[in-house]
Amino acid sequence: MFPHLPDRYWLYNVRVPACLISGSISESIAIEPNLDGLALLNIEVRNGKIATILNSPSTSQSTPQIPLEEVLQVDWHHGIALPCFIDVHTHLDKGHIWDRAPNPDGTFESALRTVAHDRDMYWTYEDVYRRMEFGLKCSYAHGTKAIRTHIDCPEPQMAASFKAFQELRDTWRDRLYLQVVSLISLDLFMGDYGEQVADRIAELGGILGGVAYVNPDLEPQLDRLFRLAKDRGLDLDFHVDETDDPESNTLLHVAEAAIRNNFTGQIVCGHCCSLAVQDTEVAMKTIDLVKQADIGIISLPMCNLYLQDRTSKRTPRWRGVTLLHELREAGVPVAIASDNCRDPFYGFGDHDVMQIFAMSTQICHLDRPYGNWSRTVTQTPAGFMKLKDAGQIKVGASADLILFKARSFNELFSRPQSDRIVLRNGLAIDTTLPSYSELD
Repeated sequence: MFPHLPDRYWLYNVRVPACLISGSISESIAIEPNLDGLALLNIEVRNGKIATILNSPSTSQSTPQIPLEEVLQVDWHHGIALPCFIDVHTHLDKGHIWDRAPNPDGTFESALRTVAHDRDMYWTYEDVYRRMEFGLKCSYAHGTKAIRTHIDCPEPQMAASFKAFQELRDTWRDRLYLQVVSLISLDLFMGDYGEQVADRIAELGGILGGVAYVNPDLEPQLDRLFRLAKDRGLDLDFHVDETDDPESNTLLHVAEAAIRNNFTGQIVCGHCCSLAVQDTEVAMKTIDLVKQADIGIISLPMCNLYLQDRTSKRTPRWRGVTLLHELREAGVPVAIASDNCRDPFYGFGDHDVMQIFAMSTQICHLDRPYGNWSRTVTQTPAGFMKLKDAGQIKVGASADLILFKARSFNELFSRPQSDRIVLRNGLAIDTTLPSYSELD
């Protein structure tokens, strides 16, 4: 039983990815992470913040060398602590429609058609609000503290969905930080409606985004979007190359457009699947330009494993994910996120970034030290969302932590971790998941 926590306590004998420790360590002993990249620490929590970080000698199995004054000391027995997750690419407005809108053959094309039909039939303000809030409840209980969600905003839908987002953002602001991204195809930005979308995103303090497809007008479409963003001081978030067609190279065009337009805002691109089926020379040219343009990449391994290379009665030949290792080796920041949840694009999921991280480790061969890859669901997406002090273990930061009994990443990835403890501002929250009946 986890104790009721006072305003001040010590959490000791806890293992933390060394790469996520930021700021001063209050002891002269150098951090010596193990082969998993985990360092053994003692952490003081005071008034909801991390007040002190000490090394815990690796031989210590009992009382650590911490101050002896009367204060609660919680021994975590070498279990792992992670900062609360940052889920930087989601589609909360699509979530949890599978029961009424299953994908008939599991393909990307069918997902597009099925979602469009469901949107036309059911997506009132009340419907979108209810399903989005269900997703927020799941995310919060699993240990997420910040979410960026793409919102479908074709002209008839934008008002209702953005209203639902805005009200949920206000209602949940003490528990979850929410960012919104517009989601329409780039051709729709060419007319007056593009101005309306950009203005509404600016009002919401959101991110301007869209889906890039290979077409003869791609360059002027990109230039238009970059101008709209520059005029309003907005960052950009693109869906690119969610296909196994090696001729799809919209990521390359986004990088060229960023350089051509001297864009100084932040850019991230999600999916980038076709990069993995292109010739090495072609892919590395794109990666070089992505680095030059200072673009961040978000991989969505679960959704793309589900959708890509899918043909009826044929076993898939590849995993659908982008070149995470090559991108990271080139110095490109990479993140992993959950994407769709229980909708035609991905028929499963529970908004659990721990599950995404565990499965991505296997799908993408994110090998040891696993701790270094923990940045992809914490520190790196926090940077994409411009969240100061989030996604790291830092003196002075809020004590927003997820505590696992697992003592190694092997143990962490081998069980569902349904007994995790989630701390927000240093206190354990209720991690009861919402009932599916709330969606009825």
